[in-house]
Amino acid sequence: MLYALYAVIGIIVGAAGTYGLLAVMGRNALRQAREQAEHLREEARRQRETRSKEIEISAQQDRLRLKEAFDREAEAQRKALKEQEQRLSKREDTLDHKLDTLSVKEKNLETLESKLSQRDSRLAAKEKQAEQMVEEQRQKLLQITGLSPDAAKEILLQRIEEECRRDAGVLIQRITEQAQEEAKEKSRQIVLQAIQRYAAEQTCDHTVSTVAIPNDDMKGRVIGREGRNIRSFEKATGVDVIIDDTPGVVVVSCFDPVRREVARQSLEKLVQDGRIHPARIEELVAQTSKEMEEELLRIGKEAVQEANLSNIAKPIIPMLGRLGYRTSYGQNVLRHSVEVAFLSQVIADELGLDGTLARRAGLLHDIGKAMDHEMEGGHPQIGREFLRRFGETEAVLNAVEAHHGDTAATTPYTAIVMAADAISASRPGARRESLERYIKRLQDLEQLATEVPGVRQAYAIQAGREVRVIVDAKQVDDAVSAKIARDIAKKIEDAMQYPGEIKVTVIREVRAVEYAK
Repeated sequence: MLYALYAVIGIIVGAAGTYGLLAVMGRNALRQAREQAEHLREEARRQRETRSKEIEISAQQDRLRLKEAFDREAEAQRKALKEQEQRLSKREDTLDHKLDTLSVKEKNLETLESKLSQRDSRLAAKEKQAEQMVEEQRQKLLQITGLSPDAAKEILLQRIEEECRRDAGVLIQRITEQAQEEAKEKSRQIVLQAIQRYAAEQTCDHTVSTVAIPNDDMKGRVIGREGRNIRSFEKATGVDVIIDDTPGVVVVSCFDPVRREVARQSLEKLVQDGRIHPARIEELVAQTSKEMEEELLRIGKEAVQEANLSNIAKPIIPMLGRLGYRTSYGQNVLRHSVEVAFLSQVIADELGLDGTLARRAGLLHDIGKAMDHEMEGGHPQIGREFLRRFGETEAVLNAVEAHHGDTAATTPYTAIVMAADAISASRPGARRESLERYIKRLQDLEQLATEVPGVRQAYAIQAGREVRVIVDAKQVDDAVSAKIARDIAKKIEDAMQYPGEIKVTVIREVRAVEYAK
């Protein structure tokens, strides 16, 4: 019991001691907390004062910076306003000066208007006076001449018209002469240059219509029993075989040069083979005809390639080959066509035209000669109709049809082909016709034309392809002119032999000439 009491007392004493210790410790902690809080308050106060000072200093700096910026902006605005004020002042001075100038001009205009008004009044008075004087003079002239105003006006107009026509005629003649001189000089240069730039061989091939026979025995075999072989040969080839007393020669005659060439080659093959009978003749003629077709195609292709042309229709090419066996006055027509093609190109290039088109027209200009022995008409018209079927251009067609002057030229290429054709035909060595025979033929043409009554003069031109006849206008009228042309053409047909056609042109004109002295 006592121990329990002591224990309780000990506990109470321990609890009291513990409480006292805790109380002392609590007071100490409270004091320390108070001291720390006071320290924190003091520190916060100091920081607040420092921060407030910093804010105040920053605010002062911002205020100073804004003030400086405001001062600068205000200064700039003041300067701009001052400059604008100066400009407005200058403009105002300028406007004042202009106003003064306008005032002076207005005064001058008023003065001028016054002077003009006075001048108009004086001019009106003078015009009225002049009209009165003109009317008086007009009345006096009418009284003197005894003409009405319309008659006088008609006479005056006629006189003016005559003077204008005379002056216009003089001017036209001067311009025409000048143009002709310039054109002759230019054309002469172009033609000379074309001849110089294109140099062709002066020799030409010609077809041969004779076949050499080794002996008279072979000649008899060619004739055959009762002429059987020669009749079969003529029937198969379409030619005439002439066998006369001339030793070693058989003549083959035909108007078609290709057919004549087929006959010549076939006859040579028969002579070499020695087997001459109708069946063999037909076989060799058929074989030679096929070879000739291939040869014509080859010659035509070579000509097209030489002329450097493309898009030539296939049916045209063998016709060009046929020209290789056709001659005109001894000149090979195909070589002549190639020459004309290149000469036409040179002339066209000099004139600034299409050289390829001119070369095409030149190559095809005589294509009608390949078939003129089979069709009616001249080779220009035949050639045009043939080429038209294969879509040739109008320039080429007109050059083919009009290169002899039979129809009007519609393009400059026709004149170019005509010039090139004349150059190729007239150059030395081109044609085998002798000068004496050529001159004699032209003289005969002119002589036949001048024998017709009413003909005053006659001229053979274009190498004898045309005759220009001048008749007396006082004796021959238009109707008689047409009859004279027919009569001359008929006389030429009856009295002369010539290749192709000859154009007869009758000219009837009346000339009036006056001389100013």
